[in-house]
Amino acid sequence: MKRTGNQEIELIAFLGNPGTQYRRTRHNVGWMVIPELTAVPETAWKEKFHGRFVKDGNCVLLAPETYMNNSGRSVQAAAAFFGVSPAGILVVHDDMETPFRTVSLTRGGGHRGNNGVRSIAQALGSPDFWRLRLGVGRPPGGRRPGDWILERFTPDEEARLPELIAAAAEMIRDNAAKPEERVGGV
Repeated sequence: MKRTGNQEIELIAFLGNPGTQYRRTRHNVGWMVIPELTAVPETAWKEKFHGRFVKDGNCVLLAPETYMNNSGRSVQAAAAFFGVSPAGILVVHDDMETPFRTVSLTRGGGHRGNNGVRSIAQALGSPDFWRLRLGVGRPPGGRRPGDWILERFTPDEEARLPELIAAAAEMIRDNAAKPEERVGGV
């Protein structure tokens, strides 16, 4: 089903890594948005599509459990099952190229070094999906990005994290019906 203009978001994929060792890391900030966005209890989520999902109104919420680098496997399976085109998908993920406490809603473009986004674009055969980039900023001088992104937030960042998560949930609510590109900070 092809729509003109901006298509309504029908599938939201929140990226992260399974396992308690990753729970509060920068790479899992996408998963941290879920409880802020929906009141659907965790017990209502079902195991399928290599992850967990729940239908919330007209939208499917998906938390891939394939580890970040293989997120495309989960997103593609859910999109195929529900008949959602890339233009109806929103991927919520960490972004090192976006300053900490900034959220950016864009459609299409590159993966900017995020292997989860890269995997999704490859699995869908298209980069033409929406991305809600949650700014975690660049690693401080000399730190390897791959190591830094898998670490917990600093105590100062942790104290400010609720503002970022609330801003992300608000941007999703404000844009799910008719998404528009925008940037916001907290």
